[in-house]
Amino acid sequence: MALPSGFPLPTIDRLGASLSPNIDSKEIVLKWFSAFATSAETGDVEALIDLFVPESYWRDILALTWDFRTFIGNVRIKQFLEDRLSSSKLRAFKLRDDFLGLQQPYPDLVWIGFLFDFEVGDVGKASGVGRLVPQADGSWKAHTIFTNLEELKGSPEKVGAMRESKMDHGLWSAQRHREAAFEDQEPSVLIIGGGQGGLAVAARLKMLDVSTLIIERNPRVGDNWRNRYKALCLHDPVWCDQLPYFSFPSNWPTFTMELNVWTSCEVTKAARNDASGTWTVTTRHSSDGKERAFKTIKHLVFATGFNGNQPNIPTYPGTDRKGQILHSSQYKMASEFVGKKVVVIGACTSAHDITADIYHEGIDVTMYQRSSTYVMSAAKGLQVYFGALYHENGPPIEVADLISASFPNAFSTSNFLHSSMCGSLNTAFSITAIASRELLDGLSKCGFRTNKGIEETGAMVLYLTSGSGYYLDTGASQLIVDGKIKLKSDSLLQSFTETGLKFKDGSEITADVVVYATGYGNARSVIRKICGEEIGDKCNDVWGFDAEGEMRGSWRDMNVPGLWYAMGNFSMDRSHSKYLALQIKAMEENRFGPRYDISRSKDVV
Repeated sequence: MALPSGFPLPTIDRLGASLSPNIDSKEIVLKWFSAFATSAETGDVEALIDLFVPESYWRDILALTWDFRTFIGNVRIKQFLEDRLSSSKLRAFKLRDDFLGLQQPYPDLVWIGFLFDFEVGDVGKASGVGRLVPQADGSWKAHTIFTNLEELKGSPEKVGAMRESKMDHGLWSAQRHREAAFEDQEPSVLIIGGGQGGLAVAARLKMLDVSTLIIERNPRVGDNWRNRYKALCLHDPVWCDQLPYFSFPSNWPTFTMELNVWTSCEVTKAARNDASGTWTVTTRHSSDGKERAFKTIKHLVFATGFNGNQPNIPTYPGTDRKGQILHSSQYKMASEFVGKKVVVIGACTSAHDITADIYHEGIDVTMYQRSSTYVMSAAKGLQVYFGALYHENGPPIEVADLISASFPNAFSTSNFLHSSMCGSLNTAFSITAIASRELLDGLSKCGFRTNKGIEETGAMVLYLTSGSGYYLDTGASQLIVDGKIKLKSDSLLQSFTETGLKFKDGSEITADVVVYATGYGNARSVIRKICGEEIGDKCNDVWGFDAEGEMRGSWRDMNVPGLWYAMGNFSMDRSHSKYLALQIKAMEENRFGPRYDISRSKDVV
């Protein structure tokens, strides 16, 4: 997949600027922001554009576009402002006290960062992040602006002073049963999947008073993680993995709020009624086979995991041979294979986790690598990727998420700049490569093929474009280097045999068990399964970048009214669940949109 096109970094030399040793960054921001606020409130596009460098970015999430958009360069920004600024009726601009100030991540790169709040007409409250860069004439102009809808006016989240405070006098259990049963009325929103994505969206909607039901096919919430292979571990630091409204306590146990969840239940079919704008959704309980058809669902949210959790299993001749073949989604623990020879097909995260688990059980295991893998040390590399914002003494999680989102992906990928740190991914890659150099050299010597990521951007861009192709090393790589995990990487797999696997170079590997660690299929496959081919064909792609560097499909318009997909890691689920909930709430109150479509120079609903 091609990366979105952006501009080179605004280095001091490129800008023709110089940096004075006595910079009053707050005074610079106050002067610029005063002109910005005045121009925005009066709808003066020409004056506003003059405050930006030509190679600038404006990223907006819902505030002015009711969409996830990044406008790259002043020509696009000007067109966007001419189309939307006046109708958005921006006002009440105010700088925040938590001023970011002068930041100089590298000797030739400097900007002044700031946070601000504003209002969007009668729609809602919003926030923003700006960064100014120096000019040759001594002035400072905007390089990136991020605007972001925080709250609908008149519909605040029920948190803090707005929290529910009535007493139930011991009636809580009966009230919860009645609410969750939906015997008297149907929910407005039905969410398929009770993983972290489904829980996050449901929690956001509950705080906005939108009736919501989660359908989870497993017996317990959390079984989607609990039922995976026992060696599974999270690679992101704990500070990135909080859910909405639940900060992890110091000893980490966490509890869900009172969400409506039907466990041991699955959605078998969903059909849209275009005339009424609703969905008929059929559910079935696995315990007794009892079905229920909801007929007035307004919003159907797929929170079914990365790529719909539909296994991707390549086909080879001879797979009907004797022996055990399974996908990584079916793998539980290595003790099931004691005394057998195991081959794992794949060389990314799941393959490494599984082969290491099998080796530690004393079982003969071989990893078959089909294509090269990006490898970095998890312990050292994650500090580079996340350390600037997400750490023990970092800013509040809401501020960290805001700052992280304020770097447009088009800017980040074009300059190898990771969105949650003031540094470049090119440099980040070099740091992680140096930290892992001995390990990478060892992998190369034993025949394990590594790469530097898409256009040498490392793991993060691989995750955001395909969700695969990398391994954040937690120990398996050294086992490969030491020969404890055997490796086959010098020939393509030709076929299965009675005793194992045969390769095109004529070599064979004995295998009693083959585990496919080959990932999952397209996210739309689960939509096709439940909603049918026609709906599946209409849906936008899910995941990866569009031309502006925004994520496709997930959390935003899917091109089918009332159908949504919620997919991402814990951090994305936490922050983006708010955006999805705000869109649904605005639609429920007839306050939504229209969405802005710059490609056709007009608004679309």
